[in-house]
Amino acid sequence: MTTTARPPRALPARQRGAALLTAMIIVTLIATLAASMVWQQWRAVQVEAAERGRTQAEWILSGALDWAKLILREDMKTGKATALTEPWAVPLAEARLSTFLAADKDNNTEDGPEAFLSGSITDVQGRYNLNSLFDDTVTSTPNNAEIAKLERLCGALGIDSSVPGRIAKGMSEARAGAANAPLEPTRVSQLTWLGIDAASVAALEPYVALLPKALGPTLVNINTAPREVLLAVLSDPGTAEWILQVRQRTPFADLSKVKTQAPALDLARAKVDVKSNFFEVRGRLRLADRILEERSLVQRVAPIPKVLERERISSRESSGS
Repeated sequence: MTTTARPPRALPARQRGAALLTAMIIVTLIATLAASMVWQQWRAVQVEAAERGRTQAEWILSGALDWAKLILREDMKTGKATALTEPWAVPLAEARLSTFLAADKDNNTEDGPEAFLSGSITDVQGRYNLNSLFDDTVTSTPNNAEIAKLERLCGALGIDSSVPGRIAKGMSEARAGAANAPLEPTRVSQLTWLGIDAASVAALEPYVALLPKALGPTLVNINTAPREVLLAVLSDPGTAEWILQVRQRTPFADLSKVKTQAPALDLARAKVDVKSNFFEVRGRLRLADRILEERSLVQRVAPIPKVLERERISSRESSGS
């Protein structure tokens, strides 16, 4: 007897469709898992790169701050008056970081990212310290003569006449711990806590300061103060203009010349000086596609200047400009 092999029986159409669908689902799952793994790896690389860039930027800005402290320390050794003619007052325009480094025979710096540094040092005592509205660190009643100075400053800046009174009242209530009192501001930008509008705060910021409360009132440096601040503290436009003209040629070494030329001026009441101990250091670093800006408040004391505050102003992506 002979047997004939039967041909394989074809699967029904429904079973063939189910098998194809199962295969497609498996391929889709594999592709999804693979894509997820690739994305996670890419994300990890991006996070690591961002963290490395942030760390590099912070180290570079820390080095720039140390350099600024060194400049202030060397200037302090001269014992001269603080003036805008000194090296610390010259701002650093944006420059490639490699120009500050010693020549590297192996050219190791060429492999690093493009980094550009800029910055400035500003005399904070060239501004009016809002804590000088009070006679000491514990008093909560503002001094009327000091409120008058702030009123003259706001008038020179075109700021609403109600702002000085609201600042004095808000700071007084905060110091006294009155019910529903606002928090006492520690930075000029926080004057909005006292109900001061943002436009007025922005207009005041280059001309006023809020040094640490524990320092008490501070003196205004007539060698570095802008015209508006001089007009406010001296209340004599003629003397203020004379000071501005004289200091361009020769900064005041002491207050005796001012007293000689303006004998009627009460320098003790004006609370002015020719030396400063508090400076604001600003640094800006452009590293690859990131921009990092910082502000530091430095007190010039021997033997090494002390950083009282350090804050990041902004950290953003570079626009390519």
